Amino acid sequence: MGFNCVRLTWPLFLATDPSLASLTVRQSFDGLGLGPALAGIQANNPTLVDLPLIQAFQAVVENLGANDVMVILDNHISTPGWCCGRGDGNGFFGDEFFDPDLWIQGLTNMATLFKGHRNVVGMSLRNELRGQRQNVDDWYTYMQMGAEAVHAANGDVLVILSGLSFDSDLSFVANREVNISFPFASKLVFEVHWYGFTDGKAWVEGNANDVCGRIVGRVNRQAGFLLDRNFPLILSEFGLDLRGTNTNDNRYFSCALAYAAAQDMDWALWALTGSYYLRSGVVDHDEMYGVLSFDWSGSKSDAQMARIRSIQQPFQGPNRKQLPGRLTILHPLTGLCVSTDDSFQRLELSGGRCADQWSYVRQTLSFNNGSFFSCATAGGVGMEVRLEECDTASKWTLLSASQLHVSTQMDDGTSLCLEVAGDGRTVVTNPCRCLSSDSSCDPQGQWFKLVNTDQLT
Repeated sequence: MGFNCVRLTWPLFLATDPSLASLTVRQSFDGLGLGPALAGIQANNPTLVDLPLIQAFQAVVENLGANDVMVILDNHISTPGWCCGRGDGNGFFGDEFFDPDLWIQGLTNMATLFKGHRNVVGMSLRNELRGQRQNVDDWYTYMQMGAEAVHAANGDVLVILSGLSFDSDLSFVANREVNISFPFASKLVFEVHWYGFTDGKAWVEGNANDVCGRIVGRVNRQAGFLLDRNFPLILSEFGLDLRGTNTNDNRYFSCALAYAAAQDMDWALWALTGSYYLRSGVVDHDEMYGVLSFDWSGSKSDAQMARIRSIQQPFQGPNRKQLPGRLTILHPLTGLCVSTDDSFQRLELSGGRCADQWSYVRQTLSFNNGSFFSCATAGGVGMEVRLEECDTASKWTLLSASQLHVSTQMDDGTSLCLEVAGDGRTVVTNPCRCLSSDSSCDPQGQWFKLVNTDQLT
């Protein structure tokens, strides 16, 4: 599927409670009444069945390493179980199940255990801090202590800090530095989470363009500003209902995908899991956000995987200095990119790795593959966009609050936007949709993102 890293969750008590860590896989599953699941493990991974849980966890990490897959160890929760709730006692330092001293010990134990595992590249200190106790001062006190503990035990791993309010808010870092003793630039990473449901039903109840613009603005204020200051930021959880029937999720994900591409972010998708042995008391619980099918035998949605693949390769690399030059034009709804047909005459969507053959200078979209140079020109309503001489080419502007409508004005004053035709491939122009406050209008077919792909050496 093209993934190169697993954000592998672990409960604090696995690293601090010997009575839990020493339970074998068999004992754990038997104790939960999961006999059929245990039989499956016995058939497919017999060497794990009688390992203590902590050793089984190690075996998973080692197997990922043997397959050249990186691992980020994520302290997801204290008590083993489903995460996360506002009042579950696991949300913030001092909660019922979140003793700061025990947490420091758990981080130290895990960092020590995986010292020397070259594929363990980072440790996320705590997932989705939340609840009534959360406050900025305690965040600095304890997250700095946690960072120091991990670094002292294992100097090779990145230290990843999550924000407040379910890891949606790092705005306080803008005016107050994290005070640590080890080199900040080479070791510290921030993480942020972003889901459609974070904003309730805003994506389906509001105009999608306005909602996208507003929420992208908030994400920038609460976390994205770190990228502008050259601090590493990973979108460590985002995702959508892969069944394709959730309108709220669908609109959000197109906007989020465009944002992640434009920022060239590293990210982790929730989730790989196709289903759960046991979740919240339900045996064989389906994971509607899981990229794997229910029985883990394939992908849940090939169409959604195509979208996800569009951001698996870097667009810019680590140097974020942007200059006018090469662009990719991404269509977030499909994960495909704008290219040309074989004759270099008309625009169409193409799969595979997005090519950086476009530029956008002085409102002109030009195409240059090294041997052919021309510019995008609109023909009219419902007509194909063609490549022609640049001195007579259309002028293009970005419309709407989302800045995802690529629009041109015809001689008769009509504004037309790029759109994917009914064949799912040809790029045409049609009247721009969903620019008003209408919430029932779906603009995704007309959403395109101009992604800077300049890589400086």
